[in-house]
Amino acid sequence: MFRLGKLELGSNLFLSPLAGYTNLPFRLVIREVGGVDLCTTDLVNARSLLEKNRKALKLIESNERDRPLAVQLFGSVPEEMRDAALYLESLGVASIDINMGCPVRKVCRVGGGSAMMTEHEKTAALVKGMVDALKIPVTAKMRLGWDDENLTAPELARVLEGVGVAAIFVHGRTRAQGFSGGVNLAGIAAVVRAVKTIPVIGNGDVTTPQAAKMMFEETGCAGVSIGRGAFYNPWIFTHTREFIATGQLPSEPPFDERVRVMRRHLDLMVEVFGEPLGCTMFRKIAPWYAKRFGPTSVFNKRVVQLKTRAEFEEILAEYGLWRAQFLDESGALLPRFQPPPMVASFEREPEVAQRVSIPVPKGPVEVW
Repeated sequence: MFRLGKLELGSNLFLSPLAGYTNLPFRLVIREVGGVDLCTTDLVNARSLLEKNRKALKLIESNERDRPLAVQLFGSVPEEMRDAALYLESLGVASIDINMGCPVRKVCRVGGGSAMMTEHEKTAALVKGMVDALKIPVTAKMRLGWDDENLTAPELARVLEGVGVAAIFVHGRTRAQGFSGGVNLAGIAAVVRAVKTIPVIGNGDVTTPQAAKMMFEETGCAGVSIGRGAFYNPWIFTHTREFIATGQLPSEPPFDERVRVMRRHLDLMVEVFGEPLGCTMFRKIAPWYAKRFGPTSVFNKRVVQLKTRAEFEEILAEYGLWRAQFLDESGALLPRFQPPPMVASFEREPEVAQRVSIPVPKGPVEVW
């Protein structure tokens, strides 16, 4: 059991928002695979939400299977942030997360995202207005600071604890880093030590169960929030829980199970966005599933031009026939197609399971 204010959760693992990716279909896929409880939407502009902007409303689209749900808001006008949060509370949202970590200029220039870490008094007043108005928990997502010379997260966390936030989510990079460089676990640990009564949830570069365990052990955080790692591997939550509980890494899902989940994801995209748009959006998603299939150029060349649900089945069938000729169940080349050992040592890509970091998915990163 994990508590976020009055909200009781069944897991201390969380799905982080990824703009353009953690929409309703992906959240439902993650929930069906299991291991996570509270999931968070893409970040939403508070003013756009109050204006009932069509795109903003689509970002918060949900249903009864998508519970409990947190919505991440960004903005710098106290009244707009408060009123948008009250509107979300009336819709049955379980928690409001305030984005104080987005490094992108278009968010920071209006006083949102990482810019909120530079004016503590103003930020505290905005947050207090939301906390006082709402019955549901308010949390804050921040970075370690604006840059390495201004690591303000511990101080800001203390200030926000004082005005009533239920938890702090902290990404272990500065605004200046963006998504480059490594995560600073010591920086997250400093935030953990800075607060007295509220949980701190660590975030950043958690792409394997081992990385999640390290985050817990080296920072003392109460929970771990996973973004890119979940997009890369939807099983990361269930695998992390089992690894922490038993010390044993679960076996990787077989190819057929990965295809089943990928197919389910597309079905939900079509259900939520319609077939033309759902298939177009899935062009950037399918290659990420395929990263754990082994060699996939035959699949990827066609799926990035996907137009219909029926075409997806044709692409899968074609790839299945190719795969049966050249690859075994794990996605490795059959022995008769293996290059000589010396060549293999230089030319073969390392096994996907051995990667410790992954790139930022291509997409609307301008609003991350």
